[in-house]
Amino acid sequence: MSRRLLSSCLWCGREIVDSEAGRRRRYCRQSCRQRAYEHRNSLKGTGIPGDSVVLSAQEAADLADRWFAARCAAEDVATAIGEGADAEELAMLSKTLVDLTRDAERLR
Repeated sequence: MSRRLLSSCLWCGREIVDSEAGRRRRYCRQSCRQRAYEHRNSLKGTGIPGDSVVLSAQEAADLADRWFAARCAAEDVATAIGEGADAEELAMLSKTLVDLTRDAERLR
């Protein structure tokens, strides 16, 4: 019986469900593996470390937007607690917060 392990794709950040047998997967799909290869090759000879994450201006703006949405959701939870919200409302707000932070973890 093998245990299932969770990890994140090194390119897009999606969760990877992996088994204990064999080598751990580093990418969720072949396309992510290919993008990572292209990225590593594009950095050769530039002096930029190979493990650097280079984002376009749009990707950086999208990432900032996702983190802003997550911060707003965290503030909503704090406000609801301060106002004595019931457990059902807090559960809904915390689920939204978890969803937004999971989305914000993605770099691309």
